[in-house]
Amino acid sequence: MTEEIATYEVTDRQSFSEFLKLVLVDFEKNSQEWENNRLELFLEAMQRYSEDLDGFYKNVHPDLDANQPTWRAFSDIIKGAIIYE
Repeated sequence: MTEEIATYEVTDRQSFSEFLKLVLVDFEKNSQEWENNRLELFLEAMQRYSEDLDGFYKNVHPDLDANQPTWRAFSDIIKGAIIYE
């Protein structure tokens, strides 16, 4: 995952759409570097990371609620799925 994706701030639907463009470009250029570079692996990682999002938020962003659906939470799940083992 590029630094640009890792640090991209998603705040609304438009920034989420732009974020997804960055993710797609990164996948097209660097899929061999992704931990989950096949659809079934990526979807499985998204499912597992969505269950673990509360732990990530408690450790890194204690002010965020993983049970509150936000554009940021969706992007954090996608970021996690790129690298989640």
